[in-house]
Amino acid sequence: MVNIIIHGCGGHMGQVVASVVEKDPSCQIAAGIDPREIQAGFPTFKSLSECTVKADVIIDFSTASAISSLLAFAKEKQIPAVICTTGLSEEDTKKIQQTSQSVAILKSANMSVGVNLLINIVQKAAQTLSDAGFDIEIVEKHHNQKIDAPSGTALAIADAIKSSLAEEHHYVFDRSQKREKREKTEIGIHAIRGGTIVGEHDIIFAGRDEVIEFNHKAMSKDIFAVGAVKAAKFLAGQKAGFYTMKDVMD
Repeated sequence: MVNIIIHGCGGHMGQVVASVVEKDPSCQIAAGIDPREIQAGFPTFKSLSECTVKADVIIDFSTASAISSLLAFAKEKQIPAVICTTGLSEEDTKKIQQTSQSVAILKSANMSVGVNLLINIVQKAAQTLSDAGFDIEIVEKHHNQKIDAPSGTALAIADAIKSSLAEEHHYVFDRSQKREKREKTEIGIHAIRGGTIVGEHDIIFAGRDEVIEFNHKAMSKDIFAVGAVKAAKFLAGQKAGFYTMKDVMD
């Protein structure tokens, strides 16, 4: 039985994670952390420093401002952590890498199992199609409340594609500022914001007289919770190191 602490249990994603765990006989919620008053069927604490419950792994769906305290807690208690919080700074990312030298940490731009499978697929497709002269474009769509663009997932897809190509490619986010033909080594990344779109990502390989497209649509945020729980069960008991969803999928 994997015992899980939910960091940010009062938020929407924290509640969805709790619901997913409750339906999974192989794991259970040991405790929840949230500064708000939370009514839950498990022990809750307003801060990590108050938490006295032992656990096998932490799932973090909190805020970027809480990452430092989470990492310190994970290191001190030697509890692996699945970090799902977005909007992290470069400094936060460095702290995550440093902490992973002492305790197992898993961080991924997107916790969806489907998205991570898609990344593996398009990475392999890019190797063949780029050599055949296909242009690569990525289009991502999200709700009108999302403040960052492009999405972290779009960048993760682009990074995976770029790393698989023999020839060095570069990203183009805006073509409105200059009038010139598309370069062969471009990877175009475009963001659309509107309505309540949970998340859509299209990867377009456009060649001479033919187009191949890969698409992923998130119909709800529940898929991220399912992936986070899958990652938590994988990470529990792992040795110190930095992990991603690719490790979970392999």
